[in-house]
Amino acid sequence: MLKIAVISPNKARMEEIRQILQGGDFSRQVLLFKDGLDQLALVADKEHPDIVILDVISHGTEELLTLEQFGQHYPGSAMIILCENASSEFLVAAIRTGVKDVLPLEAVALQEAVRRIESKLKPVSTSQKMGKVIAFMASKGGSGATFLACNLGYILAATRDVKVALLDLNLQFGDAALFVSDSVPSNTLSDVASNISRLDASFLASSMVQVLPNYGVLAAPEDAERSVEIKPEHIEVLIRLAKSQYDFVIMDIGRTLSATSVKALDHADMIFVVLQETLPFIRDSKRLIHTLQSLGYAKDKIHLILNRYDKGGDIQLDDIEETLGMKMFKTIPNSYEAVSASVNQGVPIMKIYKHNSVTKVLQEVAKNLTTDPKAKSSSWLDSLFQHA
Repeated sequence: MLKIAVISPNKARMEEIRQILQGGDFSRQVLLFKDGLDQLALVADKEHPDIVILDVISHGTEELLTLEQFGQHYPGSAMIILCENASSEFLVAAIRTGVKDVLPLEAVALQEAVRRIESKLKPVSTSQKMGKVIAFMASKGGSGATFLACNLGYILAATRDVKVALLDLNLQFGDAALFVSDSVPSNTLSDVASNISRLDASFLASSMVQVLPNYGVLAAPEDAERSVEIKPEHIEVLIRLAKSQYDFVIMDIGRTLSATSVKALDHADMIFVVLQETLPFIRDSKRLIHTLQSLGYAKDKIHLILNRYDKGGDIQLDDIEETLGMKMFKTIPNSYEAVSASVNQGVPIMKIYKHNSVTKVLQEVAKNLTTDPKAKSSSWLDSLFQHA
């Protein structure tokens, strides 16, 4: 049920708004609050409305600042302002704060504004499959997690006919876009967060670096200081939207666990911990796995990827698996020259080394992720009965 909060000091106007919005439509719950703008946050905290309609706005900068702060703290509540004879300057300033519409109290216009918001809020139908969310975490700096995340995304999009979004959530040191593109991001994650109330599918797509028509990268903030603007609630809204628009949402988390990264991991279907076959990596991987499990993530959600694997190394694969108490999901062979060329040129490894061993393993991972195990089981049963 759509929940709409109406805030106005005028009881008669509140009732008029309720009649316009509700009428005989019982799929909408309209709540009336005879109050001023100072009660906005209290109403949001108590009722968690989908839409807030404000009939209390003057044209002052103080009110606009309140609206901007509200939009940042309550991105799940869309705002509509009722205002007669609003100036163009006020309209622009209000929209910049995240307000969806500024309009006079007129039945048709108000209904249309609510319908537009309502259409975006409708849950995805059960027939529409939500995208799979995959998180890459580096057990230690220099693990190669970003390289693997970016190139897996490219290979999924290029070879498996799926839509892929890569979200660079390494907020302070993220540079994922540089691994697969030489384009300068027009927007970054911090721009999306500061305009979270405006976020929809088209805004998200336009904020990404488009590597392929079906593969986009949302870059991390260029200025590390802006990372503090990104809150867990922004990540929540972003990932929910991305899952509804893309077949795969790949997240490059980095190695720092914070409120925002934990919020992202809450949505992950698979968490790939990337390590190399040296003692410092193994030690830090064990700590990270323990921390992830202590946060409540099931062991079967956490998967190990051993990067730069060399069979002739001092430490054997069996020893690593025994120490970490987990089998390796995949080993990525050591191909230093090819990987270095890919990173230095900012070009996906498959584009310049199609038959390289690293490319082939990532293609295997992409195939594994896009193969339905139920389909395999079904075909096996069909084969069994056909020969019975």
